[in-house]
Amino acid sequence: MILFAVSSGSFQAIPAAQSALPAGQESQTGSDERHAYLGFDRNDYPGDTALPILRKSFAFSGFWLGPPPGEKTNSWRGKREQLLSQGFGFLLLYRGRKSDELKTPAAAKQKGSSDAHNAAAAAKSEGFPLRAIIFLDIEEGGRLSPSYHSYLRTWADVLSRAGYRPGVYCSGIPVDEAGGVSITTAENIRDNLGRREIVYWVFNDACPPSTGCATPRNPPLPAGSGIPYAAIWQFVRSPRPREFTARCAETYQANGNCYAPGDAAHAWHLDVNTATSPDPSGGRK
Repeated sequence: MILFAVSSGSFQAIPAAQSALPAGQESQTGSDERHAYLGFDRNDYPGDTALPILRKSFAFSGFWLGPPPGEKTNSWRGKREQLLSQGFGFLLLYRGRKSDELKTPAAAKQKGSSDAHNAAAAAKSEGFPLRAIIFLDIEEGGRLSPSYHSYLRTWADVLSRAGYRPGVYCSGIPVDEAGGVSITTAENIRDNLGRREIVYWVFNDACPPSTGCATPRNPPLPAGSGIPYAAIWQFVRSPRPREFTARCAETYQANGNCYAPGDAAHAWHLDVNTATSPDPSGGRK
């Protein structure tokens, strides 16, 4: 995922026992703030034959519940059982609206309600359990408009009533504002939610805090993103955004992408995440 507006080698492999539990081994779905697990996400399903290779490095996978940004179809549809058979945990995603679609409070509330109902229906159709966390994909950075916050509050309320837990995928990259003030989208969302509880999956692939396209022997905890309450940190995006990754070590491929250690053919470019649970959405039950 990269709509937000470094060059040889793939990231280093680490022992499977430290990046993910061995394929087929059962694990707890709760979080462990002392240990981190690696996962991947991408807009296109990589294919059934890719899963055993990716499972050697990753404990969990992103899973779109509707078409990803810029797409009209969803290639992840119907693939839950294939991922389960390989022992993957899940990050459930649903595409959020752009600001220009939410110009009035009425439109924001209507679309927040519609998107929450559709995301819950898709999760149920795919067999994901109630109480699983569904992350609304927000790719705009900085301070969001009042209408966007109305959209998010409605999304959270309606999704909760439908039996699923709300989450957001959003920027943890500081944006400078006038007068020397900086803001992250995660902070801006948190300040406008009231008493609502939302789970945060943040992206920040600037170096530092990211190490660039790498799989460290001990994966960093999500709080290393600079957002202390983050449950998941996406520290690599493919292709890399050069404005944020200029100071990263030369760890990305020449095309700007990141690939799994076992992907010798460079067939599946990936975003890389770290989480305190091998099943961050609780989708394996």
